[in-house]
Amino acid sequence: MKTILRGEEAFGDTLTLQKEIAYKMADSKNIHSIGYDIYATGLDHLPTAHQTVVNTINQYSYCVAENDPEFKESLQNADVLLPDGIAIVLAVKMLDGIKLKKIAGADIHKFCLEKLNRTKGSCFYLGSSNATLQKITDRVNKEFPNIKVGTFSPPFKATFTNDDNSEMLNHINTFKPDVLFIGMTAPKQEKWGYAHKKQIDAQLICSIGAVFDFYARTIERPNKICLKFGLEWLGRLIKEPKRMWKRYIYYGPIFFYHLKNKKFNNSNSRTKS
Repeated sequence: MKTILRGEEAFGDTLTLQKEIAYKMADSKNIHSIGYDIYATGLDHLPTAHQTVVNTINQYSYCVAENDPEFKESLQNADVLLPDGIAIVLAVKMLDGIKLKKIAGADIHKFCLEKLNRTKGSCFYLGSSNATLQKITDRVNKEFPNIKVGTFSPPFKATFTNDDNSEMLNHINTFKPDVLFIGMTAPKQEKWGYAHKKQIDAQLICSIGAVFDFYARTIERPNKICLKFGLEWLGRLIKEPKRMWKRYIYYGPIFFYHLKNKKFNNSNSRTKS
């Protein structure tokens, strides 16, 4: 039989939930949810007082990180972790009742370029092929003429050698960019940025993966309607079914399985408290 409580206790469930939300939002820029501190405000409020590592999280990276401790550590220790995916936005809403705005890698890329153009800054692209990097450079020079651009195409291999890492760091640090963009796909790019951040001479380190191809126009990003209604995943699946099916069709149900378990555990915790 349900116990009838008095005073504050009569509203125990509501008060507990409010306290949890207040705790999760203790840092006004982040919300702690699904095991991560997820960025919950606009890009204008990005920290700039120190070197900042920016990563993104979506349902795919979440699921991969569950079985890859090194990747999970790199995401959890990012200074800024952007909610890049409608699944993450829905997960936070479902678990914590907080509405987040999706911020994709393309959004942080555009934001940085606009700011660098105003301040006559510099950026460096690490990743992809020389052909793609040349297309990126040409487009930046045309659209943002005040930005100084550097690039380097690392070898295509599963694991970099010490010599590979030294060469990449040398190219970056000789250029000394304000912003380093890394595009080597997840989880490789996040792991590399996290492992070498102390050796990188750049104020902002952003792992943005597919944005290299989107901006170079070697792969077309889904149209504005897909972006507006949170269907970018569907657009990418239609355009690249062989590469994207596992990310969305396979990992989608796995992500919502994890989400269901977290919601169940949260409900049990509130009941016990």
